[in-house]
Amino acid sequence: MERLVSIIVPVYNAEPYLRRCVDSILVQDYPNFELILMDDGSTDGSGEICDAYAGRDERVRVVHKENTGVSDTRNQALELAQGDYIQFLDSDDWAVPEATRLLVQAMEKNDCDMVISDFYRVAGERLARKGDIEEARVLTRQEFAACMVENPADFYYGVLWNKLYKRQIIEDHQIRMDATISWCEDFLFNLEYIRHASSFYALQVPIYYYVKRKGSLVSQGMSITNAMRMKINIFDYYNEFYKDVYDHEDYADIRLQVYSFFWAAAKDGGVPPAPLPGSRKLGEERMQIKRKQVEGDGVIMDQYRSRQLLDYQMELSAKKNRLTADETKVLFTLYQCGEAEGMRRLAEVSDLPLPRLFLALQKLERKKLVEMSDEKGTKKANRSRTEERREDRKEKNRIFLRPEAGPVCEEFRLMQEELKEICFAGFTEEEKRAGEELLRRLNENMIRFMVKEA
Repeated sequence: MERLVSIIVPVYNAEPYLRRCVDSILVQDYPNFELILMDDGSTDGSGEICDAYAGRDERVRVVHKENTGVSDTRNQALELAQGDYIQFLDSDDWAVPEATRLLVQAMEKNDCDMVISDFYRVAGERLARKGDIEEARVLTRQEFAACMVENPADFYYGVLWNKLYKRQIIEDHQIRMDATISWCEDFLFNLEYIRHASSFYALQVPIYYYVKRKGSLVSQGMSITNAMRMKINIFDYYNEFYKDVYDHEDYADIRLQVYSFFWAAAKDGGVPPAPLPGSRKLGEERMQIKRKQVEGDGVIMDQYRSRQLLDYQMELSAKKNRLTADETKVLFTLYQCGEAEGMRRLAEVSDLPLPRLFLALQKLERKKLVEMSDEKGTKKANRSRTEERREDRKEKNRIFLRPEAGPVCEEFRLMQEELKEICFAGFTEEEKRAGEELLRRLNENMIRFMVKEA
């Protein structure tokens, strides 16, 4: 039984973009969630929009309340939440369709207390990917705090919406937002949660679109004096957090880094420039699949649908492992074939042109994920591109995965399981077994025919 996720969205005068946010939640491919829409005294049409969604989907719960601010609104939602896990979204942002599933999978596969993910920063029609932790392993509290102290004012650590929390930890320790402050209240919530959590995992897939609209404290009407007083109080809490996490000697080593939080301006503190550094056009960051393009009958369309679904899943794997699409395709081909006898054969199977395959292999060799050796098992070294191609024509070189590719291969295994779940969704166990047996026999017949013809 899939665990229930409580998705909390505070809503205040969000009529222009609320539908985009809620629609992105209701199409999540992880179905077992409750969506709590907290209407914080909106004076526009937001409340009616929320009610309309609740009328169409039983997973949606709506609360209309007087305006008390986002922190108190989230606190009230936490009192109502019934899920095993807690996920937050802001009403002017939106999530990718697999966001909740990837967060839950990471939480359960790694048996951790918090998952933190990459996200997209959106400025107008441009976006850029944002992340910080590149280690694909479970981190202890001290290791996570060490990553955080390197970028003390980074939204990646401070916000709520790129994380998944365990409700049990929140309730056991009565962790809530401080409704008396209007800056970094979500960061303080995270610090308190981290105090009571013991293991953390960084999901290196961007699952959230963050639209930067909020201004500085001063632009919100707070005086410079009051803003500085608030920052000092938050810094005191931040400083005490690190004194708790580290022993006295270790804290002394990082004290200057901790103090840098006081004068560090948040990297995402202002509206990002357009275009964002390293940005791309909004809509080009993901593979787009439209229903009309994949409808139709016949063998060609069956193959096309399968290829589109596989490409879509492989794109997620590429993002998670920080690989290009070509690199991922090469690794997946080697994962399925075991090894390849020469680049020409690998190019045929992976459906990549030789020049692109060659570049992908060069990058994968540098990352120590693949190895190329000659017929006698001697690794190639210091050969020019011309020599590589000449040797490849003789079909004497072997290309195979190195042990370091193990984590990526595990991702491929999970990906294939997910593809099977998608294809056999709604089937009984008996129907699944019959379908798998039919596919196995079809593949055997095709291989037998191709070998015979050869």
